[in-house]
Amino acid sequence: MRSNGPERPGAETGITGLETAIILIAFVVVATVFAFTVLSTGVFSAERSKETIYAGLQEARSSIEPRGSVIAYSGGNGSPTPVSTIYKVTFVVGNSASGAEVDLTPPYTADESSIDPDFDVGAEYRTIISFTDRNQHLPDVPWSIKFLGSASNDTLLEVGEKAEITVWFLARNYAVADVTAANATATWVADPRGSHGILSTGGTLLNANDIFTMEIKPALGSIMTLERTVPVRIDAIMDLK
Repeated sequence: MRSNGPERPGAETGITGLETAIILIAFVVVATVFAFTVLSTGVFSAERSKETIYAGLQEARSSIEPRGSVIAYSGGNGSPTPVSTIYKVTFVVGNSASGAEVDLTPPYTADESSIDPDFDVGAEYRTIISFTDRNQHLPDVPWSIKFLGSASNDTLLEVGEKAEITVWFLARNYAVADVTAANATATWVADPRGSHGILSTGGTLLNANDIFTMEIKPALGSIMTLERTVPVRIDAIMDLK
């Protein structure tokens, strides 16, 4: 029991129950705030990890993959474009297993009447195809598309569907050449509109032994890369395995 008088030297002192309660309450408040902070940080980290995982799954689910070989076509009349020049390549793509649909709205269409390919002014395309070789890099080359077999009436590549993509390295000007689409000796020229990075006769064309890379970049999903080598002998149609 504490004395009401002045403390004597050497006397024992202590704390009251109220002081003890205040100290305990302070410890509880501090521990509660610390626990709340730790739990909030953990929940936030878990949410961010979940978002990262879902984003990765979305990228994987939206991928496209090649179905078959890359076919190259050569043509020219010697002036201004040599006969041994590849003017387009085609390949078939499909949706990966259980993948989400991929928007393959093309920037060009196959015209075969005046200029091939024909730029689609109203197209809002989201898939980009780039071209690279040892001499040049074209980030957005012309391409057109044709769905094969049974497919829905849209430009979305869905599970089970197959589409043939044509990448154009040169444009065929029928108004100048005055030839039919079956004529392999047409005059191949640079895109007269000067758009979308098509190869030009003033630059470096694809010839024998050239190595080139194409990257197909959909709006969602991983990039599909195709690297091929032009054969030593240039034929009208070549399978670039």
